[in-house]
Amino acid sequence: MNERDDFDARLKRARQRRGLDKGDGDAAQGGPSGLPGGALRIGMRAGIEVVSALIAGGGIGWFLDRWLGSFPWLFLVFFLVGGAAGVLNVYRLFNPRRGAQG
Repeated sequence: MNERDDFDARLKRARQRRGLDKGDGDAAQGGPSGLPGGALRIGMRAGIEVVSALIAGGGIGWFLDRWLGSFPWLFLVFFLVGGAAGVLNVYRLFNPRRGAQG
């Protein structure tokens, strides 16, 4: 029975070294900010979704304004469209469709 306990302990240490299994202390603390790793990852993704959509919308509006000479109107319109797209992406992130129903 002692050999099995020794094997389990070595297996657990090996899994922890490879990052396949968290230790008891790591599971309670979560990531570096105290949040579970999944929550931190989702929060970062949500922020990046909004910021990138705002940058893309603002960039398209700025380019069209420079091209057509209508500054700042198209910039403002596309900045708002980009913001709406970012919010929609975050909504989709937190409420995924559950397949085709109906």
